[in-house]
Amino acid sequence: MAGCCSRQGYDSFFTEKIARRDARAYRRRGLDPNARRIAGFVARRGVAASVLDVGGGNGVLGIELVKAGAERAITVELSSSYDTTAAELALEAGVQDRVERRVVDFADAVEEFPEADVVVMHRVVCCYPDGEALVAAAAGRARRLLAFSFPRRAWWTRVGASAVNAYLAARSMEYRSFIHSPDRLFTAAESAGLTAVWEHDGPLWRIAGFERSA
Repeated sequence: MAGCCSRQGYDSFFTEKIARRDARAYRRRGLDPNARRIAGFVARRGVAASVLDVGGGNGVLGIELVKAGAERAITVELSSSYDTTAAELALEAGVQDRVERRVVDFADAVEEFPEADVVVMHRVVCCYPDGEALVAAAAGRARRLLAFSFPRRAWWTRVGASAVNAYLAARSMEYRSFIHSPDRLFTAAESAGLTAVWEHDGPLWRIAGFERSA
């Protein structure tokens, strides 16, 4: 694992309690607005055969893309805390035979994964110390599309991240959040042969969509 956090650091922050809370929210309201935007971007580009959902938590983006027509989805997670709720949600959606989960550091183990038509990362880049390496790994496995969300690099997001990290440090927790340079994240994707074709800019989160030329 690159940077400050071990696997245990992620498990101690992303707990089973959080996994259950996120599952309840999904059951009540479906995908959150930015996840819906990512799914919409993918849908506008045509149905994908395979999806790789990096840092996908309960795997709900993969579930929704499979329900929309994708043949299969793999969710990659650093925390095992989501495993039980993810299995429950896949079963409830009737897609349990078309989704797979792996608990591993994707950036370190990227060679273990096949290419996918679509790679998505929602609220993941900010959780990883080397954001460029994570985006580069995801872009390298994207056969057609890559979409990811990340915090705006603004003073209010930096203040928020600093406050969260100070709180975590005071509690002797390993996990930290990161506000990465958007330019460097884009360069990491473009260096893998992708072109930025869509962007959404919100008050807290930005979303970028990339496509590989035929």
